Amino acid sequence: MRIAFFTPLNPKRSGISDYSEALLPHLAERAGQIDVFVEDDPPAARLPQANLRIRPFAEFDAENWAASYDAILYQMGNNPYHVAIYELALRVPGVMVLHEFNLHHLLAAVTIARGDWDGYFREVEYNGGAAALEQARRAQTGMQEPDYDGLAMNRRLLERAQGVIVHSEYMVRAVRQAGFPLPIRKIPHGVEIPVVDRTEARRQFSELAGFALDETTPVFGIFGFLKPYKRIHEALRAFARLRASYPQARMVLVGEEHPRYPLRPLIVELGIEDAVEIAGYVPLDAFTSAIAACDVCINLRWPTVGETSGSFLRALAMGKPTLVSEVGTFLEFPDDVAIRIPAPTAGPVPGNDREQSREIDWLYEYMKVLLDDPALARGVGERARAYVAQECSWPKVAGEYIEFLEEMVRSEPAAGQEARRSNSVPDSPSKPRNWDISSEELEEYLVGFSHDSPLMEAYVLLHRKRLVRTVEITPPGGPEDRVLELGCYLQMTPALRTYLGYGEVRGAYYGSLGKTHQQSTISVSGETFSCPIDLFDAERDRFPYPDGHFQTVLCCELLEHLATDPMHMIAEINRILAPGGWLVLSTPNITSLRSVHAVLHGYHPELFSAYIKPGPDGSVDPRHSREYAPREIALLVEAGGLQVDLLETGDYQEAQADSEGIQKLIESNGCSLLLRGEVIYCRARKVGPLRDRWPKELYYPP
Repeated sequence: MRIAFFTPLNPKRSGISDYSEALLPHLAERAGQIDVFVEDDPPAARLPQANLRIRPFAEFDAENWAASYDAILYQMGNNPYHVAIYELALRVPGVMVLHEFNLHHLLAAVTIARGDWDGYFREVEYNGGAAALEQARRAQTGMQEPDYDGLAMNRRLLERAQGVIVHSEYMVRAVRQAGFPLPIRKIPHGVEIPVVDRTEARRQFSELAGFALDETTPVFGIFGFLKPYKRIHEALRAFARLRASYPQARMVLVGEEHPRYPLRPLIVELGIEDAVEIAGYVPLDAFTSAIAACDVCINLRWPTVGETSGSFLRALAMGKPTLVSEVGTFLEFPDDVAIRIPAPTAGPVPGNDREQSREIDWLYEYMKVLLDDPALARGVGERARAYVAQECSWPKVAGEYIEFLEEMVRSEPAAGQEARRSNSVPDSPSKPRNWDISSEELEEYLVGFSHDSPLMEAYVLLHRKRLVRTVEITPPGGPEDRVLELGCYLQMTPALRTYLGYGEVRGAYYGSLGKTHQQSTISVSGETFSCPIDLFDAERDRFPYPDGHFQTVLCCELLEHLATDPMHMIAEINRILAPGGWLVLSTPNITSLRSVHAVLHGYHPELFSAYIKPGPDGSVDPRHSREYAPREIALLVEAGGLQVDLLETGDYQEAQADSEGIQKLIESNGCSLLLRGEVIYCRARKVGPLRDRWPKELYYPP
């Protein structure tokens, strides 16, 4: 296997630099060739294997990479060291190693750090909708911080990825619950089991921290980037209380300080400046030695973004009893390899908050218990070391990487590989696979089912081009797949089974929720087709189907009839679609050449603006309430958590005779002739949950 591997390496001060440098030698033992692409700084690492090459980003051929590699692997973290990797991953999809679910700080580095607030606003709106955008605008004015903890900002990346590697079931659930259907594999975070001389480590630690230590001095350690969510203020307060019982105890903080999370003033306030040292960033060897010198490690998280802590695993590997928060990935480790501290039940809490006091109380009690009972501390550490030796060795991790990448390559058919290599969306044919029927033959087939009434026949003859094109752009199914046609008249419905191969075909129409009837039609050739038709109100009712039930939903010539809440229908379509499922939609185009012609000649621009006369029973069919522009259709489905795969227009019949003059007029005014047909066709794929329930471009008030 040939792998293009994108990652920061030391001296980039990222935990992922250390992770990749540990993984790569073991990966190289199982791969044919690995090219490691780094951004700019010459890496400090010297990778020994001949099949490991370190190359600059500029040497990666984004257009023709498939000739050189079987897989692309992106190591993705939530910091500025991954900006170039992020931008390339959007252009050239690959397998992404997602070290944490939330990438908001990374997106801020891509946009805000470059002065591109407009780009930041676009990404916020794309990930969180109108409400998130308003909060982002307040952040620009300085009224508040960006919503770093609340908005994950990973949607665009996950939509483009071919597959994802994560380190925990927590992350698997996060990706799945967000609605992303891509292949995903949990692979444990690896760790070395080092052999470190504790006496020498204590000597080096004494020099690093400036403390005089002996073998009996209790030492607590906190390791890694000193961020607010690591609950360091709470650990310092618990340590200050512990000093009443253990005045000789010491604490060291090893890692870069966060510019907006001051620690030194609190250390002074608590009167523990003689016992606490902030060592700052240190190289990995010194980092490992400092962990070895400690008696107890503290590795708290709240809130959590699904990250697996490398420093936590190093502490376990060195047999250190470690205090962790009872949240996130920590819950997946056995109960007896670390000690869990109850985390706050809500967001960040102020200094005198009851939740914070409770957390400090738990910390103090367990810190004291571990010093009071050395046998207990030793037993926890021994079980921790044995666990990671069995589950988290780098050879095991590397083997699982190769296994997943090989599965990805094997499972992708040749057509999908070609689509991937050309950066297009796979499985999105303009006509179904194995399509061996002409448009004329399909038209004849559909018209053959239209003879139930003169009205039906006249409608099908008028719309036959639209019906044919709709079937042509609908992805095919299989015997196990379900398809739903909203607004079903059984006009093109038989083709969903006969030509597209769906095993279960259902229709839906306006009516009282809970009613279903079986409807049949017979072609002039004698073919009989029958399917159930479910009744409900598409813009008010919850659709009578379970979540993820259909592979494809057709919504053709229905949207324009909705008078009050089209996003309700789009949200329900998202809910009932399987991950990766398809929406096929058609609706009249209010910006067509015909509409422009009508306005210029003093007529109403809508295709069908008439009111509907009541029927004999007094009922009135819904009229066209609103016709749409193509860009509005794209906006509507994107707000609904779908990604547009095809957006085109066509005409119901032949183009009007004087359309050439209208085209010249449009061009002479500097306007585009694109998407000017009478009917809009949109094919979109479900890539996530509903994004924006009330898009401000379509709803008022915003």
